[in-house]
Amino acid sequence: MKLTVIGGGSVRTPQLIPALIRRAHRLNLTELWLMDTDAEKLDLIGGLCRHLAADAPFSVHFTTAAETAIAGAHHVVTSIRPGGEQGRAIDERICFGLGVLGQETTGAAGFAMALRSIPAIVDYARMVREIGAPGAWLYNFTNPAGLVAQALQDAGFDRVLGICDSANGAQNAVSHHLGVPKNQVHHTVYGLNHLSWTPSVRVGCEADGSGGEEVFPALLGDPRFVGGTHLSLFAPGVVTWQRAFLNEYLHYFYHRDEALAALLKKPETRGEETLRLTRGLLERLRGLRGNDVAGLAAYHDVMAARGATYMAHARRADVPRPTLERPASPDTPTAPHDDEGYAGVVMNCITAIENDEPTYTGLNVPNQGAIVGLADDDVVEIGCWVDAHGVRPEAVGEIPPDRLTLMRSVKLYERLAAQAALTRNAGLAVQALTAHPLVGSYPLAERLVDAFLRAHEALIGAWRR
Repeated sequence: MKLTVIGGGSVRTPQLIPALIRRAHRLNLTELWLMDTDAEKLDLIGGLCRHLAADAPFSVHFTTAAETAIAGAHHVVTSIRPGGEQGRAIDERICFGLGVLGQETTGAAGFAMALRSIPAIVDYARMVREIGAPGAWLYNFTNPAGLVAQALQDAGFDRVLGICDSANGAQNAVSHHLGVPKNQVHHTVYGLNHLSWTPSVRVGCEADGSGGEEVFPALLGDPRFVGGTHLSLFAPGVVTWQRAFLNEYLHYFYHRDEALAALLKKPETRGEETLRLTRGLLERLRGLRGNDVAGLAAYHDVMAARGATYMAHARRADVPRPTLERPASPDTPTAPHDDEGYAGVVMNCITAIENDEPTYTGLNVPNQGAIVGLADDDVVEIGCWVDAHGVRPEAVGEIPPDRLTLMRSVKLYERLAAQAALTRNAGLAVQALTAHPLVGSYPLAERLVDAFLRAHEALIGAWRR
């Protein structure tokens, strides 16, 4: 089997290697291809991957040619960042300059990321369909993951899974808190990417998700559990009101003004911070060429620094960093076998499809009637069963009206934004941002869109006005 990573120079890529090695024989994996448009970054990050896979039963190949990487691939992971970290930093400064939240997956900056990501991902998806192995699947890590998955759905691509490990945050947290293996923890999750709720978690479940003991809402009233997770980012009244495990990005909606004020006080944006850290990592790796052990240590150091500052603006000084959701930084490739983050999600899905071994996980896929009140082709973030026959979202039926209202507002934005990016239509882009709850003003949306299109014209070209 051939597996391809588009964006193989991403700092996420080394996370995949340990998970691949553990499953390589079961999958008959013989080739891993890493493709990136940045040849030097591919060489530096790819070198770490090759070192990690030194004793693996598969070979590791690098290329800057997408066609070479995709041809004959059975599974393709997309993890790209058109415009690089610099593009993210620009987006956030534009947003803050106009007085709105800037975050690469949420709100205006999320749209700016999407207008660069979607055209490129659609091109890669077309290659996967045309020259990949028959029935090849695409797994998208590229942000904003839900909006990108919606655009691919709207463009007619159906073998696509949107991957985000935050969809499984409650499962991870409960597993660690109670010391229960993750495969015995069943979580009901629904929403949109970075806008999801988990109202139920059962432990001691059978392999098919049946049985088990409900541990929510008791754990939501346990200060030790709440304090050890990102639920500590929310006012206690929000947790009491919602009676669910909240995706951390809901902080931007339930604490909008507080979050914006905190971010504006920081000397650098998150994008500027990750840009600085990534540049520092690449500089260190350049100086360590040929010393793979030291290079991997440098990688771990920088990724730990990234993880330690994740959503730091939202943490109160008297509240320690959450400890239960992941035992290590989400950016490190060294998590225990039971908690492999993004890598575990995608590899479990590939294993389920290849070997017909059913697995349950949160994914971004078309609704297909799972959530009442949303269209069948609305891409949602929801618990899914995956096997050789494909993906089946777990039906949740009707949901609380406040959640549905927020989801429908953001989904309207996503549908408009997807069409704007697919058709390069600036008018639709303005409508999309006006519909977003974190923007909500037509003149402001016009200023944002104009600024984004000017800033990224060299990459995205001219848009229709």
